[in-house]
Amino acid sequence: MASNRKSADTKGSVAALRSGNSGKKRSHNWENIKAVLGTLAIFLLIRTFLLEAYRIPSGSMIPTLLVGDWLFVNKLAYGPHVPFTNFNLPGYTDPKRGDVVVFESPPQVDQPWDPTPTLVKRCVAVAGDTIQMKGGLFHVNGMPQPQGYAASKNLKTDGSRADDLFAWQKKFALHNSRFGEPAPIATLDDWGPLIVPTDHFFMLGDNRYNSKDGRFWGFVPRANVRGRPVFVYYTYKPGPDSNEPRSLDVDYSDKPLPFITDIRWGRIGTVIR
Repeated sequence: MASNRKSADTKGSVAALRSGNSGKKRSHNWENIKAVLGTLAIFLLIRTFLLEAYRIPSGSMIPTLLVGDWLFVNKLAYGPHVPFTNFNLPGYTDPKRGDVVVFESPPQVDQPWDPTPTLVKRCVAVAGDTIQMKGGLFHVNGMPQPQGYAASKNLKTDGSRADDLFAWQKKFALHNSRFGEPAPIATLDDWGPLIVPTDHFFMLGDNRYNSKDGRFWGFVPRANVRGRPVFVYYTYKPGPDSNEPRSLDVDYSDKPLPFITDIRWGRIGTVIR
């Protein structure tokens, strides 16, 4: 009888120990899950409202930005966009002429598979500005806006090229003004004058002859603005994409795994201006 009682007590003690270990294990696992969820929540908050990484996929902003640049984008400056809504929180500034801006493109009718991509271009005009391209030189309110020496080295193509996508400009054309009459046919080198409407901006790529920008799809609403690039935190020479033709203005790598073997060390940390 005593032996049976002792055996039962031993089994009870072992069961209790096992139960205690199991409880501690469950508690430890839950603490790990909470730590992971907390870290994920902080990451999502930072990405949504403060900073986000952005990769440059095209040469439209050469020489300011190169294909293969990775940027940190300040989303707080112009007011972070609340995901899955049409609402932006207040920022502490607005895009100004000369700022490089990340924004959601107005609808691009010629690419229904991705009609509103996220883009990065330079803000060259704000609401109320009169804009015009004359002989390949951009003008704001009648004043020429030369790009400077670095951009002048970009490749140039036929500036007389017209495009059906320029047709949107007719709605905003300015007639009977001191800026002259609108060009009969808008081309890369000659178009306008146009007036930028309220709460809108006009964006151009620095690589004017190889940039699909505001000339093709119009003005950018203030609500579409997403952030301001701050600096390049990582960059490498891209390898040629077998699905796309080589672009003459892109410096491609001839090394395997260029994101490791062909890093542009001198550009890391470059402030975006």
